[in-house]
Amino acid sequence: MVNLTPNPSFSLTIRFQLPNRAGMLASVTQAIAGAGGNLGHIDLIEQTRQFSLRDITVDAASTEHAETIVQAVKDLPDIKFINVYDRTFNLHRGGKIRVESKISLKNQGDLAMAYTPGVGRICHAIAQDPEQAYNLTIKQNTIAVVTDGSAILGLGNLGPEAALPVMEGKAMLFKEFAGIDAFPICLATQDTDAIVETVKNIAPVFGGINLEDISAPRCFEIEDRLRRELDIPVFHDDQHGTAIVTLAALTNALKLVHKPLDQVRIVINGAGAAGVAIARLLCKAGATRIYMCDSRGLLCLDRLDLTAEKREFAVTQSGTLADALVGADVFLGVSAPGVLTPEMVRSMASEPIVFAMANPIPEIQPELVVNDVAVMATGRSDYPNQINNVLAFPGIFRGALDCRAAALTTSMYLEAAAAIASLVKPSDLDREHVIPSVFDERVATSVAAAVQRAARQDGVARS
Repeated sequence: MVNLTPNPSFSLTIRFQLPNRAGMLASVTQAIAGAGGNLGHIDLIEQTRQFSLRDITVDAASTEHAETIVQAVKDLPDIKFINVYDRTFNLHRGGKIRVESKISLKNQGDLAMAYTPGVGRICHAIAQDPEQAYNLTIKQNTIAVVTDGSAILGLGNLGPEAALPVMEGKAMLFKEFAGIDAFPICLATQDTDAIVETVKNIAPVFGGINLEDISAPRCFEIEDRLRRELDIPVFHDDQHGTAIVTLAALTNALKLVHKPLDQVRIVINGAGAAGVAIARLLCKAGATRIYMCDSRGLLCLDRLDLTAEKREFAVTQSGTLADALVGADVFLGVSAPGVLTPEMVRSMASEPIVFAMANPIPEIQPELVVNDVAVMATGRSDYPNQINNVLAFPGIFRGALDCRAAALTTSMYLEAAAAIASLVKPSDLDREHVIPSVFDERVATSVAAAVQRAARQDGVARS
């Protein structure tokens, strides 16, 4: 069983009353620490000569762990438990985004211009020149975040309603990191044709389409068809966002170990949307020795169960993940928890690079191989080197919208990865710092500028 580290996704606030005398608060903090909780803020709500009322914030490792922590507080003598709330659920209550007007309506004149009859003039202007929609409506700065709920995070096929909190979060990230207005579109169908037609039908409102959490292999066809049939950027973040950030981090990690990309042996575990996109982008960047595994082992030419996308990376060699890793320089995991063992890592070449990006539980816990790897990265925020798509997609769309790109190209992805990697100065580059922080304010603007340059070079920029 994998031991999880307490983290903010299982954060709770406990309210309790205790006698106002020395040592009582310490008994509570000791009980929480003894139960494995990670203490946060302690707030004094009310205090009299007889008692104190306090809130204490605690990070747990799971729902069950949170219940254990709460019970530890309830069991304390002289402590009156008041209530507890889950901070993550509380944050989501009522949704995380909203629509607000950019102008105020204070009188009849305002209403006549913003709506009828004045809006009719704007309608006529757009009818005569549809390009005016970019100047006179929200289209110029608005993205649709589209899913069918078939591959939500690492949770699986949970449907459109369950996907909505993730799509809301994505829309929030677009706004916070790139100033882009985005709206969640969760479709009640998983039929490829229906999804394509629906997105085409809503496209007039949006300046770009971000596809999200759509299962493979359907995601490949859906993106390909929409890219051919729409004249606005279409981006499947699970594919290309992951690939861009992985390439950026790998570029810097290879600098540390002084190994060139075109010579290293790379093993990718996970042959879904992310794994295939990573492999494709690495090939375009110059990688020549890529071995991909799925749950049945190496993608081998002899296997009859391979999709067209998997067959792109099939090799003559057969075997397990463990076989593929012998002598490998790089492991890139976009698969499942715990599939990588310390013995497998120790079978790799000297100074191995391990990116265990399964979320929330990586392919291997970093603590198990801390002395066996040159560089370790995960998808989690509580370890160094977080491979997080938010480093890519806000800047990708910011650049694409600003130059009115008709499409997104591989060159734009490569330039975006190079821009992200360049933000880690040589003097700052070390085994725990191969990728910039998601809160580095330079990221989105640097990526956007790189995307615009590539768009102009590729002839897809219209502005």
